[in-house]
Amino acid sequence: MVHYDPLTVSASELEVRIRPLIESGDDYAVHGRKWFLPVCYEAEKSPDLDDVAQRAGITTEEVVRMHSNHTYHVYMTGFLPGYPYMGDVPDALCFPRRETPRVRVPKGAVAIATTMTAVYTIESPGGWHLIGSTPVQLFDFTAPQPAIFAAGDQVVFTPISLSEFDAIEANVVSGTYTLEHRAIES
Repeated sequence: MVHYDPLTVSASELEVRIRPLIESGDDYAVHGRKWFLPVCYEAEKSPDLDDVAQRAGITTEEVVRMHSNHTYHVYMTGFLPGYPYMGDVPDALCFPRRETPRVRVPKGAVAIATTMTAVYTIESPGGWHLIGSTPVQLFDFTAPQPAIFAAGDQVVFTPISLSEFDAIEANVVSGTYTLEHRAIES
């Protein structure tokens, strides 16, 4: 993004000045990380999964496959501390927000609405469709870097069983869990 004052320079003049930087081939991109986030899509962790599958005209297994067989781009964080807005979900899973929002959405809930997917970093109200849950804590205000995900990162959701969820959650609580990630390859 380029911010400029149109009273000092025109857009066309600015484009002429910037074009050599773009064409030089130098890599000015922000280098993010690719995260592999474990998600349990089992019934007790996914209250809206059946409804989403029915609305899409596919099975719940297909919803899980479509949602988890995709790399999402973290566009920004907001709404809640560290809440990652990620896109874009496959077309078959694009639905408007719920008609009636929930008063309480649990921390770790994985949700979809419109073209986006997100993870609730703390318990809060919310109107997105809840299709899974992660045991990983994505926001810790006591950590040097409180939010794990940042704009420019990528996220892949990795399906796990309920027993794997419980085991990872125990490791998160004990401080022995490390979320798998690597640098994004250019």
